[in-house]
Amino acid sequence: MSVGKRVLDLVLAVTLGLLLLPLMCVLMAVLLITEGRPLFYISERMRAPGRGFGLIKLRTMPVGSDKVGGVTGGDKQRQMSRMHRLLRRSRADEIPQLWNVIRGDMSLVGPRPPLRRYVEDYPDLYAAVLACRPGITGLASLVYHAHEERLLAACDTPEATEATYRRRCIPQKARLDLIYARHRTLCWDLVLIGRTAIKPFR
Repeated sequence: MSVGKRVLDLVLAVTLGLLLLPLMCVLMAVLLITEGRPLFYISERMRAPGRGFGLIKLRTMPVGSDKVGGVTGGDKQRQMSRMHRLLRRSRADEIPQLWNVIRGDMSLVGPRPPLRRYVEDYPDLYAAVLACRPGITGLASLVYHAHEERLLAACDTPEATEATYRRRCIPQKARLDLIYARHRTLCWDLVLIGRTAIKPFR
C-alpha cells in the first residue's frame, strides 16, 4: 500500500467515524432493544494469504447461525429480521469496519476480504487478489454485489449457496478485483468511495 493511499484511508476513516458516530449510537440502541446482545459480530477474514484478522460488523444474523459457515445466501437470509435486512441493504452494518481501516487491517477501497476457507482452496487466485489490501468497498462490490445477492437468494440450502458462490461468484469477483488492481489510483478510489456513499440513497 502506498503512503498516499494509507494517508487517505486514515483521514477519511477518522472523519467518517466521527460523522457517523451519532448514527452508530442510534443503531446500537435500536439493535439492543429489538435484537438483544451481542451487538457486534467478528468474523475471521484474510488480508493476505496466511494473515487473518477480525472483521467487525454489526450483527445481522441470529446468534449461532455462523456455525454453518460460508457466505450468506437465501438459506441464511430467511433467518434475518427486518432490521437485519435493512442494515444489510444500506450497508450500515459495515460502519464498524472503519476501525479495521484505522488499524491497518483493511483499506477503504479494495477487494472484499475473503474467508480463510476460500483463500486456502484457491491459493493462486487469492494470492493475486490479495496483493491489494482488502477494502470496505471496491469495484467488485459495486458492480457485482446486486447480481451476487440475486444468485444466492435463490439457494435454499447451505450446500447450494456454497456451490453457487464457488462456481459463479468467486471467479467473477476476482476478475473485477484484478481489473481494479491493474488500474488503481487515488482518484479512482475517491470515485468508488463516492459511488458507495450515494448507493443507499438510490
